[in-house]
Amino acid sequence: MDATTLCRLTIGQLGELIRSREISPVEATEAALERAERLDGDYNAFIAIWRDDAIKAARDAEREIAGGNYLGPLHGVPIALKDIFATRGCTVTNGSQIYAHDVPDYDATVVERLRAAGAIFMGSLNLYQFACGTVMNPDYGPVRNAWNRDHIAGGSSSGSGTAVAADMCFGSLGTDTGGSIRIPAVLNGIVGLKPTYGRVSRHGVFPLSGSLDHAGPLTKDVRDTALMMNVIAGYDPNDPATSELPVPDYTTALIGEIDGMRVGMPQPYFFEDLQPSVREAVMKAIEQLAQLGAVVEEQTLNHLEQAPEMLWDQIAGDAGVVHADHLASHAAILD
Repeated sequence: MDATTLCRLTIGQLGELIRSREISPVEATEAALERAERLDGDYNAFIAIWRDDAIKAARDAEREIAGGNYLGPLHGVPIALKDIFATRGCTVTNGSQIYAHDVPDYDATVVERLRAAGAIFMGSLNLYQFACGTVMNPDYGPVRNAWNRDHIAGGSSSGSGTAVAADMCFGSLGTDTGGSIRIPAVLNGIVGLKPTYGRVSRHGVFPLSGSLDHAGPLTKDVRDTALMMNVIAGYDPNDPATSELPVPDYTTALIGEIDGMRVGMPQPYFFEDLQPSVREAVMKAIEQLAQLGAVVEEQTLNHLEQAPEMLWDQIAGDAGVVHADHLASHAAILD
């Protein structure tokens, strides 16, 4: 398999080939690193590429798998992290020159869980400064859309969206407070999940709004999102907001019947001012669900037009507390 074809595989596809030893973690990691190093000058998705660490981890994974210690679908799979997740021994900037030389001595809980599952960390991904915003980072520059470099990639997890869509990594982690996983996912044509609050730990993730922050995956397809959620979801005593409910196997929800499942279609607000092609695609999806047996019910959400203002009031209040010291000492370089 040539390197371009390899890099286009999903996590699920690559994981099966690694499990069967048809492709080695080293081969997959070398291909992804080479593609990222060759293409990222056009996209600016990465803040840093951790080549040496990635190759070492890939060789370790190769030895483990050869020795019969296969850890699961993410073992030996190269992924990348939004540069806001504490990663031991690596510079984590949080998208700001204030932290340009900060090297954590611990892993965020989700990073620790991915590491334990055998994932290979390729590097850190560009984001809006302190994960607040949607257009560009004043310190590290704009991330370009994977499909049209003249267009924006969304934010704040812009690098996470573009890197996956441009096949520079097989999956990524992002964060979402007011759309920061979902926006870059949709603008780059991939899957992004903002999990239920409390489902995924934020320990070791630089906060924007503790009452609204979420961590979650960005991937090439829904199954890959389920595979990553199987690893990162679950209670964490270091994040008291996490749920103690057991973690299901998310992949099992991808198969089976949906007959009788209730699906809410919100009205109004969501269907105003849509481009015709977007409306058509959404309505086709709703019709398909109904044909498969789901019960589609219109739901009226009153006063929803007030939600954006309320959201930003909440974020501003929480962020003001988080950044009080930064505002006092670095106000000139905060965007």
